[in-house]
Amino acid sequence: MSSKFLQLHKSFRKKFSLPNSHIVQWFPGHMMKGMFQIQAKLKAIDCIVEIHDARLPFSGRNLHLRDIIKLRPHILLLNKADLTDFAENSSKKDKVVTDLKSQGVDNVYFTSFRQSTHQQVLSDILPMVKDLVYSRPRYNREGNEELNLLVVGVPNVGKSTFINSLRNATLMKKGKATTVGALAGITRSVLTKIKVSSNPPVYIIDTPGIMPPKIPGLETGMRLAACACLPDQLVGEVSIADYILFWLNSRRHFDYVDYFELDEPSDNILNVLAKIAIRNKTILRVKDVATNQFVYRPNNLAAAVMFCAAFRDGKLGKFTLDDENE
Repeated sequence: MSSKFLQLHKSFRKKFSLPNSHIVQWFPGHMMKGMFQIQAKLKAIDCIVEIHDARLPFSGRNLHLRDIIKLRPHILLLNKADLTDFAENSSKKDKVVTDLKSQGVDNVYFTSFRQSTHQQVLSDILPMVKDLVYSRPRYNREGNEELNLLVVGVPNVGKSTFINSLRNATLMKKGKATTVGALAGITRSVLTKIKVSSNPPVYIIDTPGIMPPKIPGLETGMRLAACACLPDQLVGEVSIADYILFWLNSRRHFDYVDYFELDEPSDNILNVLAKIAIRNKTILRVKDVATNQFVYRPNNLAAAVMFCAAFRDGKLGKFTLDDENE
């Protein structure tokens, strides 16, 4: 870091705040309904596959789902691992696994279902699921050849992508058995069984993305928003971009300066967005109420969408947002 950047960094915010910190609390009615539906289907379930964002190995994992998970064999897939810094920092990855095991999560896999990982599904994950199921009593499922898997997790972590990937890998079926959407919370109900394997018959039941009924603190909520686990329109794209800027600056990650061709790091999100908008020619033509004349202004909202997308795609660096187990 140059001495100029270091001096700037010293003047930046040490804490992130929002006037409306409650906006990160999101637990709509369909999520509560989904919790009841999951509990109702549990008797017919052999194994629970929980999928979570690898950039947030602890933030947002639903405590209520943990209680349900204890009743059945459980595997945790930390997806989007290609967007983390685990490959460069194996000790951090090991610590995540250790901390998760201290919480009772014994089976953890790091996945990247947005890439082609069919081989990992076939060679690692599905055999592990089968071993877990057959290694303990199945109670009312004893003697039933078919295996039913329940997929759970917060919104937008890759549950539907996992199901489609597994189905394509085992049955060689193209297309999508379940909807993949970029919007958090698009799967709104517990769906019917989706066949993903024939020998033995394996079925998956998809569920809606379910957030914790209460998110513990603004920082946790903003990390979830930064990774698109909360709807952008709920928190606001400019507020999410502001948090990402704060997070990057506070960890001295300044790749955004080069990526967006800025002169230097900044702690002012509106200045950053204005420069991005002007450079990308996203300009608004609006009427000035004072002069009644049309004026041109940077489209900060469009720039915020660009900033968030670049962060989420790993173009500003690969990170684990949970610095420590909170």
